[in-house]
Amino acid sequence: MTLTSFRFIDHLAEIAERFDGFIFDLWGVVHDGKAPYPGALTAMAAIKRSARPILLLSNAPRRSDAVAVFLDKIGVPRDAYDGVLTSGDLVHAALLRGEPGGRNAKCLRIGPERDHGLIDGLDVRLIDDVQTADLLLVTGLHDDERETADDYRALLDAALRRRLPLVCANPDLSVMRGTDEVPCAGAIAALYESMGGQVHWFGKPDASAYRASVDRLGLPAARLLAVGDSFRTDIQGASRFGIASLFVAGGLHGSHWRLGRGERPPPALIEAEATRWNAWPHYVTALLTW
Repeated sequence: MTLTSFRFIDHLAEIAERFDGFIFDLWGVVHDGKAPYPGALTAMAAIKRSARPILLLSNAPRRSDAVAVFLDKIGVPRDAYDGVLTSGDLVHAALLRGEPGGRNAKCLRIGPERDHGLIDGLDVRLIDDVQTADLLLVTGLHDDERETADDYRALLDAALRRRLPLVCANPDLSVMRGTDEVPCAGAIAALYESMGGQVHWFGKPDASAYRASVDRLGLPAARLLAVGDSFRTDIQGASRFGIASLFVAGGLHGSHWRLGRGERPPPALIEAEATRWNAWPHYVTALLTW
């Protein structure tokens, strides 16, 4: 892709017929952490009427069944999509294989209690002492409304001295919760990596997330459209894997750019982010609508 080669669209219906399947991000595209976007539900319903599959690909640090229950609660019905794949699923599968840390690894988990189910059915042993741990498992911050990644620097220093690997179950640096931006596990992992620590990233933009998505949908990458609101994860990951992408500007970046609801971003902002991440969307829209 080259500068200004992306196309602005107002409605997904303008391009939907070009694709046989869809990969949707969740936060910032389908919902805001508290409620679904009405336009997104309308678009999903239209796609489903055309008998084309929708896979929800999320960097949620939880298993897909837990995410489906959450979607039930906020009003995203299960018949609106065909499946969910999460970074938590990818972490669970890796730890089940004993990667990294080995089977029955002693694991120090950083994150809220709501993410505890990620390790259900695994042989890992949760401990509280970094001095005896085999790895760090980061699902988020204990209190993402008050803490920042820097609050964990002392713990990360201790882990670094022991050369512990860190497993990041959510590569996102931050996410919108309603109108508030809160830090995610990726912020802690990025800090540890900047300190010289070894980080195992699971989820977007890693190719394994898209490989698993393509396998799940049973369609070639060239026939899919990935829809997301993050250049760093959604657009970069799709671009690397050869999947066309639609960038939704009203999500995470819209907050940073101070866009009004439904406002198109200036092309220069898109170009700057695309250049920063070497990830060019094929299409750009303010909000996901049909």
